[in-house]
Amino acid sequence: MIEFILNDKKVQTEAKSGMSLLHFIREEQGLKGTKAGCKEGDCGACTVLSGSLHKDNKLHYVSLTSCLTPLANAHGKHIVTVEGINLTNKLNIAQQSMHNNFATQCGYCTPGFVISLTGLSLREKPVTYTDSLNALSGNICRCTGYKSIEKAAKEVTEKLQKKNHHDSLNWLVKNKFIPDYFTDIPARLREIKNEQSFTEGVLVSGGTDLYVKHADALLDQEIQKASDFVPDKILFSNTKCKIGAGVNVTNLMENCEFARYFPYVKSHLKLVSSEPIRNMASIGGNFVNASPIGDMSIFFLALNSSLYIQSSIGAIREILLKDFFLDYKKMDLQDHEFIQHISFEIPDQNTYFNFEKVSKRTHLDIASVNTALNIKLNDNIIKETHIAVGGVAAIPKYLNQTNTYLKGKKLTVSTIIAAQDIMQKEISPISDVRGTETYKRLLARQLFYAHFLKLFPNLFKLKDLVA
Repeated sequence: MIEFILNDKKVQTEAKSGMSLLHFIREEQGLKGTKAGCKEGDCGACTVLSGSLHKDNKLHYVSLTSCLTPLANAHGKHIVTVEGINLTNKLNIAQQSMHNNFATQCGYCTPGFVISLTGLSLREKPVTYTDSLNALSGNICRCTGYKSIEKAAKEVTEKLQKKNHHDSLNWLVKNKFIPDYFTDIPARLREIKNEQSFTEGVLVSGGTDLYVKHADALLDQEIQKASDFVPDKILFSNTKCKIGAGVNVTNLMENCEFARYFPYVKSHLKLVSSEPIRNMASIGGNFVNASPIGDMSIFFLALNSSLYIQSSIGAIREILLKDFFLDYKKMDLQDHEFIQHISFEIPDQNTYFNFEKVSKRTHLDIASVNTALNIKLNDNIIKETHIAVGGVAAIPKYLNQTNTYLKGKKLTVSTIIAAQDIMQKEISPISDVRGTETYKRLLARQLFYAHFLKLFPNLFKLKDLVA
């Protein structure tokens, strides 16, 4: 049985665990405020909040696209739809701010925007106007032109500057951000047993890829919930970083230790997807999707990462990520196996890392080409490199020949130009909806150069590389 709190109502259901949360909310519970739009996680009309209790007994809320969320993942959570934020006979702050700034037109997208802004108010840390815009990164409006919505977001942000973070829920209730039943949710969630296990069917983590294609097929099926099997912690030792396959992209972005070694991680990962998708998408899920342009695959290929793969009987084997991808959508993973965690060597002071991505839209889009570089130097001599490029082969491409060529070379313009020529012989892009072969080769070249222009601005100038 799946058990959770939906707004102010405790839900116990025998519905199939593979059903999407969106379908359950609209069709099983009759809550029509959550809209079915693209059903691909792009439009945000189906946005809901998911609240869970942390070990400190504090509630932590994140925004999700319910169209891509399996019902199983709601177990033990507080799921909030637009109906669940209504006050008695008045609008809450997010709703009122949208109204004050004329930020709605046809209204179809409005519930998603309101939920995202309400989720902003529930954050544990002080928020900025930039945070509010990021919170809306998964919501699309085709009517207003966004300026009125941005003004509404600014109004909400300004009101939140006075928030009492020591008594957050009570302050939010008193100041009309959320209804008063929210203060009872922690105690009610503690009554739900979280030992629920889903042990049948396909293994599903965040669902951000699988449910784009198979939501309807999974509607009447049971699934295995990945969080029952897969760790979701980020651990550091003296020389290694170990990341559970269940860690999502937001976990990675907000991990202070990870940011210490990768100071640009937030700007890199903002290119991966919108905030609600980052809240859901797991690292392991991105790998087993085996997309030739998987952002996390490219990121961790450049870290020369190892995968630890576990079988159903508990046996664990290790394989390099660059050997994991075999052919288009094929990988070295048996039916009875799953990725347990990923590990890589922590970069030292002589190691530099960069990630680049180009897509038709800057955010919330699949890459035309993406690439990452990890380079270690010793007195301007290249000790080793690990370069990966996506969108240029049937698999996420680790550039073996280019990496071999660069090893031991002096970091100069002529070296980088020669390495780019070798890269062009290693890649084999095809023309598709994201660009022609010629365009992708040009992107691969420009992004390859961009790594060095960004990391070593004193050594490289664009005019020298493309002369």
